Amino acid sequence: MHRSCARVTFSPQIAGTPEAMKRMLLAFVLFAAPANADPSDLRALMTGDDSRGWEAVGRLNIAGEALCTGALVSESLVLTAAHCLYDSDTGEQYPATSIEFLAGWRNGRAVAYRSVRRVVVNPEYDFLGEDTTRRVSGDVALLELDQPIRKTSVTPFEIGAWPRKGTEVGVVSYAFDRADTPSIQETCKVLGRQQGSLVMDCDVDRGSSGAPVFKLEDGRAQIVSVISAKAHAGDLPVSLGTSLGSTVDAMRASLALDDGVFTHVTAKPMPTEIQRDGGAAGSAKFLRPGG
Repeated sequence: MHRSCARVTFSPQIAGTPEAMKRMLLAFVLFAAPANADPSDLRALMTGDDSRGWEAVGRLNIAGEALCTGALVSESLVLTAAHCLYDSDTGEQYPATSIEFLAGWRNGRAVAYRSVRRVVVNPEYDFLGEDTTRRVSGDVALLELDQPIRKTSVTPFEIGAWPRKGTEVGVVSYAFDRADTPSIQETCKVLGRQQGSLVMDCDVDRGSSGAPVFKLEDGRAQIVSVISAKAHAGDLPVSLGTSLGSTVDAMRASLALDDGVFTHVTAKPMPTEIQRDGGAAGSAKFLRPGG
């Protein structure tokens, strides 16, 4: 198959707060095959029926200043992008208690409202770092809620294996221009994998940071990445996703080791012998959970 070479440049309109990742205006070279099919359009999840199965995706309100997206990976843990937790003007991390998770937020109501008790940031992530590719690949955080969400309508998602180039994925997200209703893009594609980052043709914008990237596995949607930023490959708008691998396991372990109530926990890498294989998986038609 013919391979095209395009320069990927990071846009200042990063998916997250408007100024959240301005330092990412560097470029790297992406070698990616052209997509075989156009991505599907964004579709707003306007009704309860539309949203069924996606209630574990929610909006994050951060310090009254920022908007991001997150998804439950357990009754009390929300997966999101690490850069959402930092004030872009000062570089300081927002207090955990200034963050609220609105599960299934739609048309002014949420399935559940929770404050955040603690946060843990991937130890490989450096908000002020200049290594752009590394920042994207490690842009992951876990938020521990003050109370678990135990509702039959809210089912946390499992973490899946890292998808290979050509895999069809989907994204459920909020954004600054659609902050009151989640939208789903049922089909977009992994264009390439670059140094721990996914390059995709998914449609994202400010506020989509932290949005879960899903892949269908045995009829169930699993989270395989988290939206970190948007960029351009030549004239093609692309989205950039994080790697997960054993990172989420390490962050869970760090939370479990600390019994006290802290606003921030520094994750420690897991021993090599118990790291989860982050292998690749093939493509599949993307469907709603249970659909």
